[in-house]
Amino acid sequence: MSDAAPTAPVIRADEPGSFPHSTLAERHPAIIRQVRDGLPYEPAQRRALDALLENCTEGVIEALPADAPDRERWRAWGLDTYVGQSWFDVPWLWSESYFYRRLLGAVGYFGPGAWRGVDPFRPSKSGELHSAATDDELSALDELKNRPAEDRDRALLSGSLWGNRADLSFRLSSEGGQAREPAPGLVADDSDLLWSLLPATGTGTLCLVADNAGRELVPDLLLIAALLAGRRIGRAVLHVKPDPYYVSDATTADVIDALNRLRSATGLAAEYGDMLWSAMGDGRLTVRAHPFSCSPLPYADMPDDLRADFAAATLTVFKGDLNYRRLVGDRYWPPTTPFDEVTAYFPGPVAALRILKSEVVTGLSPSTQAALAEAEGRKWRTDGTHALIQVNPSHGPDGQ
Repeated sequence: MSDAAPTAPVIRADEPGSFPHSTLAERHPAIIRQVRDGLPYEPAQRRALDALLENCTEGVIEALPADAPDRERWRAWGLDTYVGQSWFDVPWLWSESYFYRRLLGAVGYFGPGAWRGVDPFRPSKSGELHSAATDDELSALDELKNRPAEDRDRALLSGSLWGNRADLSFRLSSEGGQAREPAPGLVADDSDLLWSLLPATGTGTLCLVADNAGRELVPDLLLIAALLAGRRIGRAVLHVKPDPYYVSDATTADVIDALNRLRSATGLAAEYGDMLWSAMGDGRLTVRAHPFSCSPLPYADMPDDLRADFAAATLTVFKGDLNYRRLVGDRYWPPTTPFDEVTAYFPGPVAALRILKSEVVTGLSPSTQAALAEAEGRKWRTDGTHALIQVNPSHGPDGQ
């Protein structure tokens, strides 16, 4: 960001009772136990997971092994600065991201053995993708088939937004492990502005930075299919993680699984699945997995090649809570801080579709903030019952 860009304190997890602290102290151990039980790991992997459980709750941040393939990358991302410090004392975004990198290392994901490249979160992802709830959602899609295109597009945008409720790591730590229904309405809604940036010319490019796999990725793909079919865009670029992070984050393998799930359905879901399969073959849909997608840094620090990719898009849409934190900066922003100001660095028009599951929020009106605070205190920021659609239509750092 420029020197004139707004700033706020970086979020850390050093305050007992805070949401970030509970994430590190409670959610991460629960995730390790879930992973340990989810696949038939060998004794060495189980010992490594047990060691990580002890380290991430009572120890300090340790360096990656000398032979780790991404060791230099993590050093460039700040590892040398944080080695030896408590997990709770470094920026929360960095600590969370490094936890998942260490988790992959513990199960042999980067190693030379038989477990190389095996997603430790695959059982959870697969179970959700093939659940009865997914069957019901795909069947309900047929109700949109004969609706006007504008109504169908708006319904699928809403589905893509609220599909973020499927975030597995969030549900794992919620009361009873169950997802709760969100409150109706949005705390910010720039959907009309979003649609104005996607005129039906059939020539624009949509970049969609995916969040979760399974029941969230499916509606993301359905939205892309509808936009391609309705010629609101001529091409889509889907950014996913190169490695499985944050329990349910989408990888290329998850995209293929979701497409196969659509193609095995009936009705409109199958039609869209077949169309997307063909679109990947002819270049109308491209999947990208940039290393920076797993970075513990904000998108303001993105490398030049990724910046050029976003600059070429008609619109870039960031899905989900983690991507929002990285888009605006993982800081204690006053909620009325303008979204346009904290995303002024972005090289093209950008939108966020997000359900609120962490402390970070920007772009609210004073009246909305006051009403939420009066009704719920700070709970509305983290309990997954409120959502937002925010858009910055400006082009580049100068807003031109």
